[in-house]
Amino acid sequence: MTTVQSPPVPPTAIRPKVVARTGLYAVLAANAAVVTLFAVQAGFASNALVVLGRFAGLYAALLMAFQLLLVARLPWLDRRIGMDRLTNWHRWTGFGLLWTLLGHVVFITFGYARSSSMDPVSQLVDLAETVEGVFRAVVALGLILVIGGVSARWARRRLAYETWHFIHLYAYVAVVLAFTHQVAAGTTFTTSSAATAYWYTLWGVALGSVFLGRLALPLWRNRRHQLRVEAVVPESDNVVSVYITGRDLDRLPARAGQFFLWRFLTRDRWWQANPFSLSAAPDGRSLRLTAKAAGDGSAGLRHLKPGTRVFAEGPYGAFTAMHRTRPEAVLVAGGVGVTPIRALLEELHGHAVVIYRVGSDRDAVLYDELRDLAHLKGAELHLVTGPPVPDRLAPGELLRLVPDIADRDVFLCGPPPMMNAVLGSLRALDVPRTQIHFERFSLAG
Repeated sequence: MTTVQSPPVPPTAIRPKVVARTGLYAVLAANAAVVTLFAVQAGFASNALVVLGRFAGLYAALLMAFQLLLVARLPWLDRRIGMDRLTNWHRWTGFGLLWTLLGHVVFITFGYARSSSMDPVSQLVDLAETVEGVFRAVVALGLILVIGGVSARWARRRLAYETWHFIHLYAYVAVVLAFTHQVAAGTTFTTSSAATAYWYTLWGVALGSVFLGRLALPLWRNRRHQLRVEAVVPESDNVVSVYITGRDLDRLPARAGQFFLWRFLTRDRWWQANPFSLSAAPDGRSLRLTAKAAGDGSAGLRHLKPGTRVFAEGPYGAFTAMHRTRPEAVLVAGGVGVTPIRALLEELHGHAVVIYRVGSDRDAVLYDELRDLAHLKGAELHLVTGPPVPDRLAPGELLRLVPDIADRDVFLCGPPPMMNAVLGSLRALDVPRTQIHFERFSLAG
């Protein structure tokens, strides 16, 4: 299979990201309207606090189902929006869910307490002891409070990803407990078989999406492609490329700029999943990743043996030529962020300017490949070296290197400080946001 050459999207076409984002909003709004309709048909309680609590509970459950869709890693959504943005939306939706659930508990408890003359704490205990499903809901709320706590930035930075991920898995327990509480105790569902059928369908789709995207599809693809390490090639003292081969790779829907979650099935590494971008455009025969030794996972790559089985989840990411809006492009790479940039250059049509930002010449990983590829494609290549201060990619310097930068697509990948600086420069140069493409490779948001 030859590398796919994708022309830019015609100016009149609706951008894929807009289509996907609008579709998600429309799905959420339509389901909110349906939930509201069923709740109104079920009638209102005489106590306004109880009514508010019931609506808060219904909308919280709807947000919970939406959360599942955001992290299901469905290919159609991921290619158009990107895992980083979907994960970030999931995170912020999670905080909205947390406050909505707290509102549900507070309104319901105080509403019933007003009718029974109990104090709120006694009322909550009484509901948990006497109403089917309420105790399960209290447990679910406790789990969500814990998950919300460890997802706060100050806590997330102090936890290993594996620890954070293990705690986060309890969200699925909370989902099941909350769902059974609603169908058992929710007035909206106990009074309407149509509402109950809708609710089962909604949650079936949400949970089915997670099962499909995160379990069934990866298992099927790995069984089909039988990935193995073909070769391990050191690129420098701390950078290594791993070549992966397998069956029917021409049928693997990977594109330049995307990444996989790689598991190398050795005795000491099978449980680790590390996100590494493709450093060459897929050619239907092999895949290549290039990584810098930044931790135990990436440092151990140079010790892999040819023939090692590989389990790969993906491809993921919207950092592809699918999102082009202009016929010409600027590719800005920092450090080992050159890997998806190098792959993108191989696939892109039209004139491109490549800016490679590194501390020194010896840090320019894959530079020889990039130089040869730029020559072949008729692209300009600028190697920018030096310490981070003064900023070598300030607005004036970018404009000097690419005078027509505002008329080009800009693809950006590198360390977070460098990316933030370049994004600031692009804003100062009035480059339209629709022409700026980047991803932050963070699994936890």
